[in-house]
This record gives sequence, C-alpha cells and structure tokens, in this order.
Amino acid sequence: MSFIEKITRRSFIKKAIITAISLELAYVFINLLKKGSETNVPANLFEAGDIELFEKGKIYPFSAQRFYLSRLQDGGFMAISTKCTHLGCTVQFKNKDNKFMCPCHASAFSVNGEVLAPPATRALDLFPITIVNDKILVDTNNPQRRDKHNKSQITYA
Repeated sequence: MSFIEKITRRSFIKKAIITAISLELAYVFINLLKKGSETNVPANLFEAGDIELFEKGKIYPFSAQRFYLSRLQDGGFMAISTKCTHLGCTVQFKNKDNKFMCPCHASAFSVNGEVLAPPATRALDLFPITIVNDKILVDTNNPQRRDKHNKSQITYA
C-alpha cells in the first residue's frame, strides 16, 4: 500500500478542517498585532478583513463565526450562514462542484445560497455586511432569513 492509499476520507476531512481553522486563527492573530490600523468596530460586528484580501469569485470560510464570505465575480459580498435550512447541519463548500452541500441529508445550495437540491426548501440565511474604510464587517448576531436569493442581498463597496 502506498501512502496515498492509507489516507482515509475521515482523516482527510479532519486535516482539512484543522487547516482551515489554523489559517483563520493565524489571520485573526495577525490582525490583532496590527495596532496602527485599529478601527472602532462595534462589539456585535466581526471584522472579516480588508476588501483587497478577497479575490473575486472565491468563497472564504469563517468557521468560528459560522459563515462563508462569498466574493462574487461582480465584486459584491455575501456572508452566507453555514447552517442548513433543512435541519441545521453545517454545510460545506465544495470547490470542485462550486456549491454548498449538506452532509446530513444532501441538500445542495448555489454559491449565493439558493436551493439547488432538496430536502431544504429555502435559501441559506445571510448575515448583514457593512463596509467601513474598506473593511468588511459582518453582523454575526443577526442572521437574515430568506426564501430565495435576489440581488438586493449583495453588499457592494
């Protein structure tokens, strides 16, 4: 058996999750070290980072805050909840399929959180985004329930 054959699906997923959390913690730590660029961010908002850090057409996980930050091709932003609207399982973004998948009951959602496959019947919730001084601030305490996606849910700089 080669090394690749010994890696199980479970161990791969565990390592991927640990890597994502480590990267997120490193990002938070680096931001804490930046004293010269402090902003007065209200306690109920999470500072995701500067606009320029997020490439168009990419999805960025913020596991500890329970959302994915989506930077759309047109430059807009959406903070999409990780909580499946079917039974509340944590959805995962699948890069190769370019969609969110629920591991519990196979609901699928588009990059903007709209239902692609049931049993979920409504789009993933959103968290409001505010952009101040080119910084993305996400209100993680105020999920916005929605039935479907529409362009008014996108935040632009």
